Amino acid sequence: MSAQPAEVAGGERSRDRDRTRADILDVATGEFADKGYAGARVDEIAAKTSTTKRMIYYYFGSKEGLYVAVLERAYAVIRNIEQEIDVEHLAPVEAIRRLAEATFDHHESHPDFIRLVSIENIHGASYIERSSMLSGLATPVVDVLGRILERGRADGVFREDVDPLDVHMMISAFCIFRTANRYTFRAIFNRDMLDPARREHYRTMLGEMVLEYLTAK
Repeated sequence: MSAQPAEVAGGERSRDRDRTRADILDVATGEFADKGYAGARVDEIAAKTSTTKRMIYYYFGSKEGLYVAVLERAYAVIRNIEQEIDVEHLAPVEAIRRLAEATFDHHESHPDFIRLVSIENIHGASYIERSSMLSGLATPVVDVLGRILERGRADGVFREDVDPLDVHMMISAFCIFRTANRYTFRAIFNRDMLDPARREHYRTMLGEMVLEYLTAK
């Protein structure tokens, strides 16, 4: 049975709402990442999305609601990438390497995410704490790491005293530092950590560093 005109119109309106909301989040992500929460202006975001301040408040409630939605989407992207890796069919060593490399690739290609994380730390994570969604986003990656570590211990490959959250911290620390401190590191040491010529070196280095810790006796 073909869709009735009202159903088609309803579907179009839904897609239009989704597109408008996504466009607002795209622009808002750049504005908050570049200018911080205090510096970003809803009027400017509205102007760059060809919508209105009133429409933004309709979708997100307030500037704070928009900022929290930006954070939620930014964290959801990396969590989805982590969950899409089919680690259950990989040997534990290869699974850890793939997970580390996926984080490396994401953080390099999403510099706005790194800036948003830095900004939110300046605010003491006060906005993240207001999001029920964000509080549950950490569980999947820790669970994935926990299962990999269990298999590695069962195989006699990984040491027994490893906490999955510590492994997550190691991977995140390397990837965030490489992007967040690119300019100061280059000014002090005259080395660009995002130099394409050294990319594979750092990507491999991350995996080796984590695995060296996990396999140390």
